[in-house]
Amino acid sequence: MEQRIKEIMAASISVKQALLASDTIILGVEQVVQLLVLAFQSGHKVLFCGNGGSAADAQHLAAELSGRFYLDRPPLFAEALHVNSSFLTAVANDYGYEEVFARAVRAMGRQGDVLCVLSTSGHSGNVLPAIQAAKDIGMKVVGFTGASGGIMKGQCDFLIQVPSTDTPRVQECHLLIGHIICELVEAELFKD
Repeated sequence: MEQRIKEIMAASISVKQALLASDTIILGVEQVVQLLVLAFQSGHKVLFCGNGGSAADAQHLAAELSGRFYLDRPPLFAEALHVNSSFLTAVANDYGYEEVFARAVRAMGRQGDVLCVLSTSGHSGNVLPAIQAAKDIGMKVVGFTGASGGIMKGQCDFLIQVPSTDTPRVQECHLLIGHIICELVEAELFKD
């Protein structure tokens, strides 16, 4: 068991080293930080969505922005689209699960807002309609996926593709990248 623990840790470190070596990913993170800073400075909000572990990561990152990260500062308007279970279950029942995020985007999203979508495969059947709903409104879309980008590739304004096909490793990197984005957005907005 000890050997397997070390192998899993080494695999996680290896994917993070690939992130660190990727100029494309570093540039993408910089661009997303700039996008979110401009959105918040303009009075807009950031919405997040994902399924399963990606839903947990979406909620986590929204909380880092709306609560605080490092600084004691005013809250930023950021929300995960799945947190209202009554809405989620009603829409899934009445319209189908594929519509839950798209309907929430149409209800909450406005031109100039940003939608951040997390999908390790890039094929999530309820994330893709949310992307289209956001584009129809005039929102920018930031995607976080695994190596292939899936169907989301070409649909997002910014796409951060973690160089792995192993779902747990991809999700670990999504959270790392999300934390970096939250830290830098907070620092830019609330610097002295």
